[in-house]
Amino acid sequence: MKVPFLNLSAACDELRENLDGAVLRVLHSGGFILGPEVEDFETSFARYVGAEACVGLGNGLDALRLGLMALGVTPGDEVIVPANTFIATWLAVSQCGATPVPVEPLEATYNIDPDGVQNAITSRTKAIVPVHLYGQPADLDALQAIADAHGISLLEDAAQAHGARYRARPVGSTGTATWSFYPTKNLGAIGDAGALTTSDPAVENRVRLLRNYGSEEKYHHETQGVNSRLDPVQAAVLSTKLRVLDDWTNRRLAIADRYTRAFMEAGLAAPFVPDWAEPVWHLYVLRHPERDQFRARLAKAGIGTVIHYPIPPHLQNAYSDLRFATGDFPLTERLAGEIISLPMCPAQTEAQTDHVIESVLRLA
Repeated sequence: MKVPFLNLSAACDELRENLDGAVLRVLHSGGFILGPEVEDFETSFARYVGAEACVGLGNGLDALRLGLMALGVTPGDEVIVPANTFIATWLAVSQCGATPVPVEPLEATYNIDPDGVQNAITSRTKAIVPVHLYGQPADLDALQAIADAHGISLLEDAAQAHGARYRARPVGSTGTATWSFYPTKNLGAIGDAGALTTSDPAVENRVRLLRNYGSEEKYHHETQGVNSRLDPVQAAVLSTKLRVLDDWTNRRLAIADRYTRAFMEAGLAAPFVPDWAEPVWHLYVLRHPERDQFRARLAKAGIGTVIHYPIPPHLQNAYSDLRFATGDFPLTERLAGEIISLPMCPAQTEAQTDHVIESVLRLA
């Protein structure tokens, strides 16, 4: 039996008629930049998240960058970021002219360590960007308390956490958060797309201005903006998928529950979930001391896996100017060598889940 890591075609097939209709509706409308499709999605997603406003953007990286700009991050500032994250979190900081200051994760959850954040703050710190990694919320109350105590901003990177809840509150409902709708995300478009949600009118207005060449009125430019507008076709697709997102999340929860029960009984390093977190299992990761060999054995058994992420940002050539070296963030580096992501797809059948569990238990 073959079990793909993620089957996007199968997920789309489930909504084929509605997705086709959504795309054709945009094509027949003749409105291809912003407009009612984008506005409808912005309204629906803000309501889903529990925020006052949503601003549709071109992609998740732009959402982070424009969010930081709206919060006043400028060249010379420092922004605290996770050491254990996808490089986009760091790139957004760099693209504002600021310096990313990495902090190690908590080993139990893989999310940024609030104590490490506290220790990393300097007079130049302007913001903290926690990532809700793999779809599990970071400890927002602890991080917000630190931000408030130092008078700095908190910007949530929720690219993997659509629908996740922290202390029974939806992620994104109490502050400003950024989202990616890259096709592999829990709520995925059919290309690049992103958004920022906020209940701060000043942040909302600033990002709306920045996304459209710094212009509120055509040919009148108030600031040096960019071109990062959510495409109406993507908005229509996202609106269609948003209606079934909770159902798809429940399927992920069921798969994750089966994985965890089986792996814990076998003594494997299953993910830990704090009692205040309700993850959405964008990824289900295990740790294995001989990860690459384990992955090869799973591949022979027909199990598709992915490594998130094999090279931490601080060891990428892109950040050689910061002069980090191997050993500077030992936990992050160890996780990069041990973590393996198992199949997690709403279209995954029970038989496929059975095969993953059996294969992991037999080959670990």
